[in-house]
Amino acid sequence: MRNPGFRVAFFLTESQALQSLTPQAWIGLVHPVLMILFVYPVVGATIRLGILARERRLKINPIAASVPVEHAQHGAWVSGGVLVAVLIALSHSLVSTAPGLLVMVSVAVLGSYRWLLQSRSIWQRLLWAAASWSGLLLLGLQPGVERLSDQPWTPLFWQSHFWMGLLLSGLLLSSTALQPLIGKEHAIRRLHIGTNLVVALLLAMQAISGTRNLMLDDMFGT
Repeated sequence: MRNPGFRVAFFLTESQALQSLTPQAWIGLVHPVLMILFVYPVVGATIRLGILARERRLKINPIAASVPVEHAQHGAWVSGGVLVAVLIALSHSLVSTAPGLLVMVSVAVLGSYRWLLQSRSIWQRLLWAAASWSGLLLLGLQPGVERLSDQPWTPLFWQSHFWMGLLLSGLLLSSTALQPLIGKEHAIRRLHIGTNLVVALLLAMQAISGTRNLMLDDMFGT
């Protein structure tokens, strides 16, 4: 039979560990929670709606005309959710070293995305998407952000959770910006499908590399 004293000591240790978590550490936990509870489920719904929209276009399945609209709306939610998650992850690194820059650029990133959704011109939408992505890049290039490597010809660059996340954000923003053309232009639709296959791969890789980083942080106490 297990020693009751061991149980008490175990729970005391766990309680002390929780109390030792700083506000900055709690911020770091919000990022994976948001991805797991919001982004990944919405991605699944978006893929399903995209399949249904394709079946409607090919007249395979006589579904409601609102499905393509819902697919686009879910895609916009995915892009917005990823932007917020990335900003939260960056704030974990920058809140203590560059809080002013963090706040200003975060407002600019989210504001640019809002204008992207409200714009009708494709060029304006692409411009706002580029502005939003550039804000993420500006924050990510700050010295306090862990990137593993900034050299694309090194293996560590392609294992970087940050750089994969930045690529993921850029692909999602570009898809959202081009959304009005997807249903009209065959070439854009093919580009959209190809882009989102890469997005799905990156989401899987991000789940792996994010878990890896949490394990390494726990092992080395960083």
